[in-house]
Amino acid sequence: MKFAFSSNAFRKYSLEETISIVSGAGFRGIEIMADVPHAWPPDLKPSDRGRVLRALKDHQMEVSNINAFMMCAIQDFHHPSWIEKEREFRQLRIKHTIDCIYLAADLRAKTISTEPGGPIDLSSRKGADYDKDWKEALDLFVDGINQVIPHAKKAGVRVLVEPEPDLLIQRSEEFLQFIGEVDQDVVGMNFDVGHFYCVNEDPAGLIEKMWPYIGHFHLEDIAATREHVHLALGKGAIDLRRVLSSIKGKGYTGYVTVELYPYQEDPGDIARQTMVYLKEWESAIHD
Repeated sequence: MKFAFSSNAFRKYSLEETISIVSGAGFRGIEIMADVPHAWPPDLKPSDRGRVLRALKDHQMEVSNINAFMMCAIQDFHHPSWIEKEREFRQLRIKHTIDCIYLAADLRAKTISTEPGGPIDLSSRKGADYDKDWKEALDLFVDGINQVIPHAKKAGVRVLVEPEPDLLIQRSEEFLQFIGEVDQDVVGMNFDVGHFYCVNEDPAGLIEKMWPYIGHFHLEDIAATREHVHLALGKGAIDLRRVLSSIKGKGYTGYVTVELYPYQEDPGDIARQTMVYLKEWESAIHD
């Protein structure tokens, strides 16, 4: 298992500055946010991509994952989503995902992560009405994912769907319903530890169940209230040491990326604190 830090905490810095700071904190991997101000694909010319590759090489860094979740260059974190009512708006999400697939290939990343459909409010729907509306939204999502799969196959990049509270797919059972409708050789899961904790699932215990689909991990802590606010490692209520031990126990050799985007005021300091926490965990398991 290897550790990375997400660039989405560094939105006040350039991508090259972020690579330098994350490397200085002790990480050998960085997740790159495919959005402004870091790596919005339409803004990155071949020469820009070359500069990013040189910065990665200079700092002996790898790209753990391309985060294709946020689209603030157009609207916000979640919109345009895969399940917008307007087809043209959905196509913006589809095009962005395809662009991110080729960006990942250019930057030698094996995966991209994307949202699990998008925000959906079914609080007023019950029973059969809820099931019908959820399935209609799922069909839109599956249709969109199927449009990007040929590009992922061509580029050799895996598309990872990240369940999240209040979006179409929140829980493990919903993900299993989705994954049964797409090509599992190309589509998998970005397992976000805090997200599953927020919806009252046990992340450490869930790893075994979801193992066939997991291509990458996001790691953060969450308060005991289970409110969806990412906290620094050890500052919440998740038994992160048990989670990390569960991942290690599976023989996982990929990246676990720490995602702490709320910490924009001093992300370099939080990255250094995170590495201290991870080294203490590694030392403890070897004692």
